[in-house]
Amino acid sequence: MGVVCVVLGAEASGPPWLIIVGAFFLVQAIIYLRTTLWGKFGAWEKLLDDLALHGDEQLLDVGCGRGAVLLAAAQRLPTGRVHGIDLWRSADQSGNDESVTAGNAEAEGVADRVELHTGDMTALSFPDASFDVVTSSLAIHNLRSLTSRFQALDEALRVLRPGGKVVVADIRSAKNYAEHLRGVGAADVSVRNLGPGFWFGGPWQATSVVTATKP
Repeated sequence: MGVVCVVLGAEASGPPWLIIVGAFFLVQAIIYLRTTLWGKFGAWEKLLDDLALHGDEQLLDVGCGRGAVLLAAAQRLPTGRVHGIDLWRSADQSGNDESVTAGNAEAEGVADRVELHTGDMTALSFPDASFDVVTSSLAIHNLRSLTSRFQALDEALRVLRPGGKVVVADIRSAKNYAEHLRGVGAADVSVRNLGPGFWFGGPWQATSVVTATKP
C-alpha cells in the first residue's frame, strides 16, 4: 500500500497527499518488521535475564507458538525443563504448528529439555504448583473476552509454585491484567510498556509486560 500510494502520488496527475499516505504505510511496515524480526526477541532476552534463573527451574510458556520465548528460556535452563502449550492455530500465528516448534527446538539444540502440549490456556492440564515460572507472549489477547483472559491468568497462577513468577507480554488489556492479578492476591504486580522495539506498526499497537509473584 505504501509503495502504491507513493507511486500514484508522484505521478503528474496524482494528488500529492498520496505521497504522505504512502510514506506513513512504509514507516509502519518498517516498524512492524523491526519488531517481528528483532525487537520482540531482544525484549524477551531482557525479560528472561531479569528473572535471574538458576538453570534448574520448571517453566511453562502459554501460547508458545513457534517457540520464540520457549527456546530462549530453554537455553537458560540446562538442567531444567520447559513446557510449551498451544492450540497450534495458524489463525493466531502464521505457520503455527507443533512440528515446526519441535523442529526449531532441534535446531537450537534444546529439544532434550522441551516438551510441547496441545491445550487450552483457560483450562491447563497441569497440576497445581507445577512450575517456577509461567510466561506468555502475545497470546492471551487472542481470547475474545476479557473474562476468558482473566481465566488464563488464573490458570497461570494456579500452576505456579509459591514464590513463582508470571510474565505476560501483550498488546491489549495489560492494565486490566494487572488489576485482576492484584485482585486475586498476586504479589509484586507491575506493568510497563516495552517501548518502540515492541511496537506492531506504531504506538497504538504497543506491547506491555505484566509481572507478578505467587505468594
